Amino acid sequence: MKFRPLHDRVVVKRIDAESKTAGGIIIPDNAKEKPSQGEILAIGPGGRDEAGKLIPIDLKVGDRVLFGKWSGTEVKLDGQDMLIMKESDIMGVLTDLPAAKTKAA
Repeated sequence: MKFRPLHDRVVVKRIDAESKTAGGIIIPDNAKEKPSQGEILAIGPGGRDEAGKLIPIDLKVGDRVLFGKWSGTEVKLDGQDMLIMKESDIMGVLTDLPAAKTKAA
């Protein structure tokens, strides 16, 4: 199924957090917090200002982003859990990531 968000909304897929700490301790599933990183899968055309002029979104598909713990609305699309959120819920884009960390599991 294809999904196109409206206005200034984006579709984000959460990127799972590491299951081990830097010291090698394995974190059990029930102790993990929801990850606050994700990958942009789809973006809307943008919002409109008071004059009706389109304000484009400053993100692109494939960007890795940070968002708030309780941001967005959880939905299931094609059997996968996704988040739909407004562009303003996104705190920033992660850049210069090492090659090993860019793959989502």
